[in-house]
Amino acid sequence: MFKAGIDVGSRSIELVVLKEREIYLKTRQETSFDYVSQVNNMLNGLDLDATLVTGYGRHLVSRKLEIGHVTEIKAYAAGVRCLYPDAKAILDIGGQDTKAILLDENGRVVRFEMNDRCAAGTGRFLEIMAQALGCTVMDLAELALSGRHCLAISSMCTVFAETEVVALMAKGTRAQDVARALVRSVARRSSAMLRRIGATDRVVFCGGVARNTAVHKELEDILGTKVEVPEEPDYAGALGAALLAN
Repeated sequence: MFKAGIDVGSRSIELVVLKEREIYLKTRQETSFDYVSQVNNMLNGLDLDATLVTGYGRHLVSRKLEIGHVTEIKAYAAGVRCLYPDAKAILDIGGQDTKAILLDENGRVVRFEMNDRCAAGTGRFLEIMAQALGCTVMDLAELALSGRHCLAISSMCTVFAETEVVALMAKGTRAQDVARALVRSVARRSSAMLRRIGATDRVVFCGGVARNTAVHKELEDILGTKVEVPEEPDYAGALGAALLAN
């Protein structure tokens, strides 16, 4: 039996195809304006028994292509528990939102918190801050890893934080230290979300920002516990959707 899960995010689309619960195919594309046609093309030629779509674009894709949909919360819970059977909490930081999810011993969602009203603490926030520093997002992570914990970014508003960064650079502050402060501000905000839902251990970090080793390191430092990151953290939602498809 072949089942597919599609995660339509604001920045990328992930597709996972399972054959008897084993990964048969996975692929990823940057999200285009016409993401419905994009998903249709990704599915073209696949002989599937069941398909589910998740992500911010799930409702439109579900309606246009006549396939089922599932919330990101449920999809990530299923995907992460498949990868880490003892996971108790999930932190997903994507391009435009952040989700903190608490699971019970059976993998069911107990509670969650979601920031989807602004770019604060998301991948987009880090992209804009990297631009302010005149580097790429990958460079920002490398800079942060060599920076000192000697200053703080007081605002998480993207506009105000960018102004702070420009002012710090004008004062001659080291780029490494500014990068460290930016990364720590993201980790601090995300850690606060996890604590509000009661997550204390067995945390799994997913989404595109989970590839940022500096954010991962700061998270572990602030939470005081090990934080797991899947080998390919972008695919957790699509994997969960595929597992839930029937």
